Amino acid sequence: MNLDKLLPRSGKSRSGQLGLFAVLNLGMVESLANGAIGAADALRVFYHADNCLFVRKELHDKTADAIMSHGVQLADLFDVLPIEEARREFQRELATMRALCLKLLEKKRLVA
Repeated sequence: MNLDKLLPRSGKSRSGQLGLFAVLNLGMVESLANGAIGAADALRVFYHADNCLFVRKELHDKTADAIMSHGVQLADLFDVLPIEEARREFQRELATMRALCLKLLEKKRLVA
């Protein structure tokens, strides 16, 4: 999934693109939370360098950038922490990402 192709073609304003970005991320977070995809797959499909650069350069939003930063780190948790601690931290990271997505949606609602 390449955000540089998906979001500009949505025909939405920057605020609308941020809302769509938040909804896409919520879908990724839920897929990760219920085990439908793994952290390595999420990194390969969504939280990869091209999308991170797009978010930073085109969306210019600190919250969106923070979401991507958390997403990039998910797979690393299982490389550096004992398994039980990694699982707990993984759930904390997903909760943080979920909260940041909701913050973006709230910001979009306030602008609209």
